[in-house]
Amino acid sequence: MQNAQTIIKNYRRKRVIVCVTVALLTLILTLGIRFVSQRNANQERILDFASYTVRSLDNVLLSLERRRNLLQTLVGEPCPQVHLVLRKQAAILQTVRSIALIKDGILYCSSIFGSRNVLVRDFQPVLPASKPKLILSTDQWLLKGSPILIQWTPISPSGEDGVMEIVNIDLITRMILEPQTPLITDVVLTVGDHYLRYGQQVTETLSFDDGDSLLEKASTHYPFSITVSGPGPGEMALINLPTQLPLGLMLSLLLGYIAWLATARRMSFTWEINMGIAAREFELFCQPLVNARTQDCIGVEILLRWHNPRQGWISPEVFIPLAEEHNLIVPLTRYVITETVRQIGYFPASNSFQIGINVAASHFRRATLLQDLNRAWFSAKPTQQLIIELTERDDLLDVDYRIVRELHREGVKLAIDDFGTGNSSLSWLEKLHPDVLKIDKSFTTAIGTDAVNSTVTDIIIALGQRLNIELVAEGVETEEQSRYLRRHGVHNLQGFFYARPMPLREFPKWLAESSPPPAHHNGHIVPLMPLR
Repeated sequence: MQNAQTIIKNYRRKRVIVCVTVALLTLILTLGIRFVSQRNANQERILDFASYTVRSLDNVLLSLERRRNLLQTLVGEPCPQVHLVLRKQAAILQTVRSIALIKDGILYCSSIFGSRNVLVRDFQPVLPASKPKLILSTDQWLLKGSPILIQWTPISPSGEDGVMEIVNIDLITRMILEPQTPLITDVVLTVGDHYLRYGQQVTETLSFDDGDSLLEKASTHYPFSITVSGPGPGEMALINLPTQLPLGLMLSLLLGYIAWLATARRMSFTWEINMGIAAREFELFCQPLVNARTQDCIGVEILLRWHNPRQGWISPEVFIPLAEEHNLIVPLTRYVITETVRQIGYFPASNSFQIGINVAASHFRRATLLQDLNRAWFSAKPTQQLIIELTERDDLLDVDYRIVRELHREGVKLAIDDFGTGNSSLSWLEKLHPDVLKIDKSFTTAIGTDAVNSTVTDIIIALGQRLNIELVAEGVETEEQSRYLRRHGVHNLQGFFYARPMPLREFPKWLAESSPPPAHHNGHIVPLMPLR
């Protein structure tokens, strides 16, 4: 059996565990969502940057293409005649460093230098070519060593004639290839097998730092691609994750508090009681009531035992006070009444056989007890005598006394249980006119001792005899106590000396085996169970 502190402590611990778990899961989930969201945002930013860079360079090359027809018509014309046109076109295009006309593989006219006579192969070995080409190279004439982007357009089948446009890629890279730190730390333009980094020279090799995340975006119009590198969207999201802690903590505390409120009943002992009633975890026990003179069993007191599958056996000293405190004693008593009627066949069908059921004063409110008895007991019309045992833990209201009188008219006997231990016992005697007084076991235990309770026992017996009220002594455990009570005129006895509480299904066997006077082994017929 577990005590109240242990059980309540267990439920409080479970409740705290649930709330902490909810808070931690909320924190983890919040940070996880923020991490994924930030990672996706970083990934999108990287992709947008690469797409924007490719689009920007595409636009530069497309602007060259729009005026290419005009330039192609100039190939073969004398340089003095077309030089001015070349200069105007270079000025209009802005991004072009120079325009050159090629005839029979010879650069014969330049927008910057005018007439020339230079083999194209001398400074660009891959030119001339029969197909259009995009070449990333290094300037050898104007700004020596600076990167240039050459757009080659042939106009003859042999490829010996054509137009060569030299783009000032160095200027363009400063506008479109600048990294966006810390997310993007490196941007590389790739054309064929040549590479250009922001702020660097054209190279034929390419390398990145270990651990960098790479994204390559190729143009759909021209043979080039843009490669961006950096720590990676996930790593950057992880680095920025601590900034999301305040939000995560606020949400986790909020949901933890909501979970605390939500589990106020579900993670409580009262919830277990409700679940126990619904799942029929409560079992009815009975303790025989013996006539002091004849030693015959004349009735039983119905007791309630609870075997909780989650907590084991729980003592009535634990769940009864908690049920009263949380307004669950009425459902429990209603359960007892219903189950007693359902299992009434275990008891002798005699109107002299008494069945006692404990009822709290709160059950009398608004005639609830009377309604429950009408629905369960009176409608079944059992033969046995019903005794309602009132405890003195709660006070009865004036309206409750009228209900008590109604129960008297219905033939129900009233007993005051644990007499002498509660409040206002004498006023109850005056207003209730009880049929039975049950002497509390604490007074029975004091018999034969010098304790004050021993004297009180005699006073209670004398009071009951003077008022002509039937007396029942609880907690009789010894032969000495039994003789004393019989000698002093107590009518009925109840206690371990006669029988321990037993499941209802075992009562017929006990009744058949018992004979007056009862054998001492009767107290060991059923497993040891705590009293109510």
